[in-house]
Amino acid sequence: MSGFWFTLLALLVAASALLLIAGGRRQQSVTADRDTLNKTFYHQRLKELELDEQQGVVAERPEMVLELQQTLLWDIPQDEQLRERTVSRWVLVPGVLVIVLVSLGFYFKTGGFAQVMAWQQVNNELPALRAQLMDANAKPLSTEQLARLGLGIRTSLQNDPRNVDDWLMLGRIGMVLNNATTATQAFQRAMQLAPDNPEVKLSYADVLTRSPNPENNRQAATMLNEMIKTDGNNLRVLSLLAFNAFSQQHYAEAIASWQKMLQLLPADDRRVLMIQRSIEQAKTDSGKQNSHLALTVTLAPGAEKMLPESGVLYISVADGASPVPVAVKKLPLSHFPLSLTLDDSNAMMPERLLSAQRQVQVRVRISRDGSANPQAGDWFGTSALTPFDGHQQLAVEINQRQP
Repeated sequence: MSGFWFTLLALLVAASALLLIAGGRRQQSVTADRDTLNKTFYHQRLKELELDEQQGVVAERPEMVLELQQTLLWDIPQDEQLRERTVSRWVLVPGVLVIVLVSLGFYFKTGGFAQVMAWQQVNNELPALRAQLMDANAKPLSTEQLARLGLGIRTSLQNDPRNVDDWLMLGRIGMVLNNATTATQAFQRAMQLAPDNPEVKLSYADVLTRSPNPENNRQAATMLNEMIKTDGNNLRVLSLLAFNAFSQQHYAEAIASWQKMLQLLPADDRRVLMIQRSIEQAKTDSGKQNSHLALTVTLAPGAEKMLPESGVLYISVADGASPVPVAVKKLPLSHFPLSLTLDDSNAMMPERLLSAQRQVQVRVRISRDGSANPQAGDWFGTSALTPFDGHQQLAVEINQRQP
């Protein structure tokens, strides 16, 4: 930064010096030049008269020479001294001030001075932001602080481009800020510097897995399959492998990876529920989910006239014994009659799957404000408690109002 200010100062000094030198140059009178031209003309005319006499064109050369001499004497300036005048350089000082003020004014207005100052401040805050990020007991960084930290790390990498840890940190910041370009480029650079580093490979595979580009997904799958061969019980690798396979619609591979994770996780781990739901969703998407509940929802005439403009439809399936629903589905309000299907992917808890129920009761409610809790005036409908064999079809009419 000091180099920039030095360059700016040097340019201003050079421009000011040029103005003073050019504006203060001595100006001469044209008297001397006039006298020189007269003499030149006189001698040139003498040569012409001599040439004309030799050719016989003129016969009175002496009289013409005398006349020419008299003409020359008449044209001699009265004051033959050269006159010089010098412009005072103090007169040019306001011009120098104008150059400096206009140049600095344009820079401060259009040259990004505020951004440069903010960048300098970020560089000064970089050590503190790093320390706060690495301290597990410190307050988490806000989105703005993460963006400032990313800018500071970019600046630091200009001076130390082979710092693998900083490239990794920049990539993770890019992922948190949903900046896929920054994350991908940072992890790619880290891979070039440390291709055998497991953390680098896993981070790069992670960002490639989340990419919308199918070619990136396939590259990530290749990397993850290589890593799983050397570390088959790595939960993070298994999770990414499952997610990658699911996004490419390779449902059997995704289910196999999730099931391997269930074997490695303790039963009370909070990730178990999410994995079980993912398995059921993969089964449903692949067409291997055999147990389902087909439902048709209709509206009573009174309810149809009072539909809210932006309502939400809540569908819950109970087992008739517990008030806690077995499965729940939330949909934006649409046209009626409405046909849909529920299966184990809609289960509330993995230990209470829809496919494991022997009887079901369906309740459908229209929420006027989107609230999950019933509100007075909401329209709803309930089916009878019906035996369930895994391939049931029910119809529910919304014909009642919440008291």
